[in-house]
Amino acid sequence: MTTRAWPPDDREGAEENAPITPLTADQARRLREQHPPVSPWWVVAGQAGVGLLAALAAWGITGKQNVGWSTGYGALAVVIPAALFARGLTSRFSSRNAATAAAGFMVWEMVKIASTIALLAAGPKLVVDLSWPAMLVGLVLAMKVYWVALAFKPKARRPQTET
Repeated sequence: MTTRAWPPDDREGAEENAPITPLTADQARRLREQHPPVSPWWVVAGQAGVGLLAALAAWGITGKQNVGWSTGYGALAVVIPAALFARGLTSRFSSRNAATAAAGFMVWEMVKIASTIALLAAGPKLVVDLSWPAMLVGLVLAMKVYWVALAFKPKARRPQTET
């Protein structure tokens, strides 16, 4: 039985120990152009669209208006807090420096969670004959848009060649 010394010798971790060179301003600009970030507003719009389609589909499939309203309200319980979160994250204050960005993220995430819980609790009072299963279907479908938004993120721009 052989024993290996820790840390591994240089041959195994040579790539991990390679020096990190910072990007130049031009390299960073090109990298941002090739990999544009997904806007939080793109996600909110996708959630609203999926919620509307889900509500119309639920109403059309079941023929019950309250099921459509319940599904739509479930999606709305995701869309409204997500819009608050997006607004908070895109504000000037939240992007001043790394500390305010991290604090802003945590604060707006708590606002999002609290507003989602409040909307779910208010559901039975706001929607006549609320169908909890339909509302949860709308809620889950709208929440899953985060993953779909990554698949349909804005296309990367082609690098411009100078002539």
